[in-house]
Formats: sequence, structure tokens, C-alpha cells
Amino acid sequence: MREIRIAIAGVGNCASSLIQGLEFYRKLRSPKQAHAPGLMHYQLGGYRPGDIRVVAAFDIDKRKVGKQLHQAIFSKPNCTKIFHPVSKAFSVPVRMGRVLDGVSQHMERYPEDKRFLVSDTKPCDVVKVLRESGAEILLNYLPVGSEKAVAFYADACLKAGVSLVNCVPVFIASNTSWAKKFERRGIPLVGDDIKSQLGATIIHRCLTKLFEDRGVTIDNTYQLNVGGNTDFLNMLNRTRLTMKKISKTEAVQSQMNNPLSEENIHIGPSDYIPWLHDNKVCFLRIEGKGFANVPLHVEMRLSVEDSPNSAGVVIDAIRCCKIARDRNIGGPLISPSSYFMKHPPQQFPDETAREMVEEFISAKRAR
Repeated sequence: MREIRIAIAGVGNCASSLIQGLEFYRKLRSPKQAHAPGLMHYQLGGYRPGDIRVVAAFDIDKRKVGKQLHQAIFSKPNCTKIFHPVSKAFSVPVRMGRVLDGVSQHMERYPEDKRFLVSDTKPCDVVKVLRESGAEILLNYLPVGSEKAVAFYADACLKAGVSLVNCVPVFIASNTSWAKKFERRGIPLVGDDIKSQLGATIIHRCLTKLFEDRGVTIDNTYQLNVGGNTDFLNMLNRTRLTMKKISKTEAVQSQMNNPLSEENIHIGPSDYIPWLHDNKVCFLRIEGKGFANVPLHVEMRLSVEDSPNSAGVVIDAIRCCKIARDRNIGGPLISPSSYFMKHPPQQFPDETAREMVEEFISAKRAR
């Protein structure tokens, strides 16, 4: 049986949604079922979602560390929707990782069921666990702003010969220094900052490109996001948002022939509303001028369950990373990163990036 062995750093809402989804899609193992609801690819490079196996997991919360993964994903402060039962096939122990800058101090002011509670368990040897587990790919789900912690896990990947799918806005694949390290070691890397399946960034990108393609000049735009999970609570500390704002803003600006000045574009998380739980609400506005400079504007409200919205994209990113390992390709994967990530090493229009990914899957494009 062909399988993809992954490790997960950060057993939060995104990990919970991913694992529930992997269990959900295991029932679709017939090769006649080429398509499945909610996936861009059911089969990708010969791999199906059910071929992904979690062999190691790391977290720092005392309500998760020491538990089996199939139990830990439903522990507080996780609050994402429970949409499918998870079996003991995911009975991997959650080990204590390194805290470093993974927890923002401002969270201490909030109720325990909303924030992280750091375990006093001794951190494990992450490199050793990665090696002994046979992990091929580490999926990084650490909190926004965890620059030291992400660097620690990226370095562990290099030492263990493990690939990295970096789902957070700490720049690894798009950082020249890190990219060269992975390339020299012949280890494939996908990053940075996962796009959702149908989220604020992908819609904003499409709308701005549509404006310009139809001859409309964009004057101003904003994208305001609110939610009630630990991600939004964490991001109340604005000092942790530098890379997040760069990632989301560049993702939109890259689609424009004439990028806006800083004062005319605002994109980023706006507030934490506890009762929204894992629901994310985006308010988007684009102002422009059409024929003969006559003004027009578009306003949109998007409401999504935040964590499941990126899980299908992550499943494809994992499988692209695996086929790169099968082909002995090292360094940042340009095609998958450009389509799946907000801040890849190189930006392309989404339709171009999609074609590049299809060519990569069929081995017509090297990276």
C-alpha cells in the first residue's frame, strides 16, 4: 500500500478539520470515484486522501499533550465544527513540543476554554521523533507570529530529512536563505500561508483581477476579517501580525497591474468575537471608476467555517509534496506553492498557477 506519512505541529482547529476530513474521504476509495465533493483532486499523482497517515503530532497545551490524536483534536480550546467521527486509526500520541514564541502573553486575560494552557511536560526531541516515526512531511499549523517556533520546526525538518508544508505566515519557502537550505538538502518544501478553498484572499484576488480585466480602475479596497477561534484571539496581539498582513496584502496586490499605495488598501484580521467560534466573517469592499470615470463599488460579506475551508487545499499540498519526494525534487515547489499559498516564492494569476499545478502533477513541469 502506498501511503504518505505526515507529522503535525499544532493540534488546533485546522488539524481537527483535516483529520476529520481524512476519515470522511476514506470511504471513497473506489478508483471509479474520480471526483469527491469538496476536493480539487480525489486522486493526485496516484495518491488519494485516504493514503495520508499521521505518524507524529506535537502541541504544547496540557489538555492535548499525552492524549491520542483522535481525542486531542476535540479538546479545548478547539472549537471547530465536528462533522465526522474519527477512529483509532489516528491514535498517535501528541508529544510536547517547544513553546518558544508560540503563545502570546495577552491570552492570559481570557477564559481557559478560549486560550492555550501550556503543559509542564518536558519537550520531546522533535528531530528524534520525526526520524523514528518515519515521517516524510511535517505540516506546520503553529499560531500566527510564532517566528522562532516555526524556525525551530523548519530546522528540525532539515536535520531529519523531512519535507515541510508551511501553512502559516512565517516566511520559509519565500525566504531565500531557508529556500536554499532545503534545496541543498534535496528536501521539497511548500509554503507559505495556506489559501482557503473559497476564502477571503482567493475571492479578493479574483475580484481585483476582474476589475482590471474589465477596464475598471481600482481606487481603494479593504478586507476586514473577524472570528472567534484561538487564531483570532492570538492575533489581537498586533505585534504578531507583521508577516500576516504582508502575506494577505501581497496576495491581492500581486494580481493588479497597478498596485495600490499603502493608504488605499487595508487587509487583515480586525477583531475577535468569541461567540463566532470557528466561523470567520469577511467584509470586503472595492471602490473604482468605470466608463468615463463614473464611480462604482462592490461590497461583499463572506461567512465560512474557517478551519475546514483550508483542509482540502492542504490535502493537495501534502500530496504534491509527496510526489516531489518520489521524484527526488528539492527546494521550494514553485507550482504548488503559487496555487495553494498566499505568499509563495513567486506569485502568478490563479488560473496560471492552476495550470502549472496540473502540469507538475503530470510531470510536465519539474517544480
